[in-house]
Order: sequence, then C-alpha cells, then structure tokens
Amino acid sequence: MTETTQRRSTTTSTTGKQDGAPQGRRGAGGPADTRGSTAIADTVVAKIAGMAAREVPEVHNLGGGMARTFGAVRQRVPGGGTGVTQGVKVEVGERQAAVDLDVVVEYGAAITDTAADVRTNVVNAIERMTGLEVVEVNIAVDDVHLPDEEDESEPEQRRVA
Repeated sequence: MTETTQRRSTTTSTTGKQDGAPQGRRGAGGPADTRGSTAIADTVVAKIAGMAAREVPEVHNLGGGMARTFGAVRQRVPGGGTGVTQGVKVEVGERQAAVDLDVVVEYGAAITDTAADVRTNVVNAIERMTGLEVVEVNIAVDDVHLPDEEDESEPEQRRVA
C-alpha cells in the first residue's frame, strides 16, 4: 500500500509571501470598506468631542450653569455617570457630524483663541477617530471661571470650611 502525503511549499516568493499560504478571496465583493456599513452613535461622537474640548488648558468646564449643577448632582448619585457629554450636543449623519459646545473658560484666557483651539482639537479628534467629516463646531461661552471661585462640583464639606 502506498501512502501519499502532500506538503505545502514554504519557500518565500519575490512578493514576500509564502507560497501555498492562504491568499483569501481577492475581488470577491470589492474592497473591504464597501462590504457592510458602520454606524456611529451620537453618544460616541459626543464623548469624543467632550474629551477633546477638555484637553484645551483654558477650558475650565463644559455646560451652562444649570447643566453643571445637574451634572454635579448626577456625579454624586451611584451609577449617575461622569458627565463627559455635559455641555455637548451632536448631530451625526452617515458621513458628517455637527457639534455644539457650551464652554466655561478660565479668566484671563483669550476667548477667541481658546474657541479656535477647542474647535481645532474637536474636529481633529472626531475626524481621526470616526472618519466622519465635521461640518461645524459651534461654541457658546457661558461663563468665565474666576480664580477665587469654587467649583460647583466640589463637595459640600469644602464649601462649609
């Protein structure tokens, strides 16, 4: 009885791939990026925008007065969340996104320069991470944080002292 074995050649070809290695199904259905769709939730884009805006040193906080007050309460409630999206509103389409931010700026910062820095950082982060085109970033400066002001999110014990 004769036994037959097959071996795959493991020699390297001029393309750098091993001969006999699985090649996949090239051309079956077109490029990989056209095989299905990717949906990015509004909350994902809002979190990216919130984090990117907070990376700018002159930004003290996000959100208007009432939003910050509710955010401080929400942070104290177990499971209430971190408030990353506080002060952030987004509209996300298939290929584009628009962002609205409510910002509190540190006293002494040039507001127009800070807004430009925030806008640049938000656009770059969203476009890099999601591939969406950011068509606009609208910034509303709701307040200026003074150096001697206490944060609304600080615990009551610090305020009483």
